[in-house]
Amino acid sequence: MVVRHGRTAWNADGRFQGHTDVPLDETGRRQAAALGALLAAERFDAAVASDLARAWETAEAIVAGRDLALEADVRWREMRFGAWEGLTWPEIVERNPALADASSVAPKFYTPDGGETFEDVCARIGVAVAALDARVPDGGRVLVATHAGPLHALLRVVLGESEAAALGVRFSPASVTRFALGPAGGRVVELNATAPEAAS
Repeated sequence: MVVRHGRTAWNADGRFQGHTDVPLDETGRRQAAALGALLAAERFDAAVASDLARAWETAEAIVAGRDLALEADVRWREMRFGAWEGLTWPEIVERNPALADASSVAPKFYTPDGGETFEDVCARIGVAVAALDARVPDGGRVLVATHAGPLHALLRVVLGESEAAALGVRFSPASVTRFALGPAGGRVVELNATAPEAAS
C-alpha cells in the first residue's frame, strides 16, 4: 500500500516542493489522522517513508500505536525540482518561456534546472521496490508513505509507460493506492482513494 502525504501550505499555494522539507499544514494533519483511522485495522509487516517531514508525519499517523518500526528511505523522496522549488508553475514559465505550452503535471517532458528527470525518479523507485521485495516475504504487506512524483514513477515501474499514462490520475493529498506484486508482475488494486474526512 502506498500513500501520498497530506496537504502542505505549498500544496495549497500550488508551489513545487521537491526536496524542500515543507511540513503538513493543519488540513494535512487532519488528513493524516483520517488516514490513520481508515487504515487502523490493516496489517503491515513493514513501514517505509520518505524522510521528508510531510511524508514522515503522514506515516507516523498511520503506524501510531502499532508495534512496527517506521523506516526512512530517501529513495521515496519527491522528484528533485532544483531551482523550481518554492515556485508556482506560472512563475516557472515566466522564467522559462519555452515551457509555455507544457503541462505542469507532465514531468517526463521537462527537466528542472538543477533537478532530476522523471527517468531518474523511475530508476530510483525501481531500486526501492526491488529492495522491499527482497526483504519482505511473499504475501507480506508493506506501507510506503511518499509523494505524487514517486507514485507516478511507481505506476510506470509496475504497469509500463502506456498503461500508467492511460490512467490519467492526479494523486490527491492523503490518498491510498494499493498494488499487488508477484512473480508474474504487478497490478493496481485500488487507485487514489481517500478517507471521507481526508478529502477536504
